[in-house]
Amino acid sequence: MRQPNDFCFAHTSIMARFAAGTLQVFVLTLFRLQRVLLLSVIILLPNTTLQAGDLKPVLLDSNGQAKHYSSETVREIFFMRLGSWPDGSPIHVFVLPDNHPLHVRFAKEILGVYPFQLRSAWDRIVYSGTGVAPTTVETPEEMQMRIKGTPGSIGYIGDKGIIDESSK
Repeated sequence: MRQPNDFCFAHTSIMARFAAGTLQVFVLTLFRLQRVLLLSVIILLPNTTLQAGDLKPVLLDSNGQAKHYSSETVREIFFMRLGSWPDGSPIHVFVLPDNHPLHVRFAKEILGVYPFQLRSAWDRIVYSGTGVAPTTVETPEEMQMRIKGTPGSIGYIGDKGIIDESSK
């Protein structure tokens, strides 16, 4: 006749073998999933790199003088510290949404700041009542239309997105 302790010991042994087998299946599944994710990243990475390469920001203003501004003047304009052009006319600033890849690249490469720092500066002047934030547009095409249609405006678009209407 078996003792109660023998039954518990046999039952524990069976449970341990079952748990070890389940753990082995789980680990193998995890490695397969990791391999699939790694291959997906490798396949998709070139596409995102090509898209980011097409987004070199270029300044655009309604007077066609954007190439002649110093980097300090551009920073003053986009940080909303400079409110009027040398002739006294107001400056209208247009920007893309904070998470747009072109806006991120513009902030980092042209202004030398992260987008959240730019947003923080705009929020500070708005909440303190000392100024207004720039006008946000949804697409580079809308940006170009708004700049062409608004005297004294400035913004940025992708270098491949410049449409010369005089050549049409």
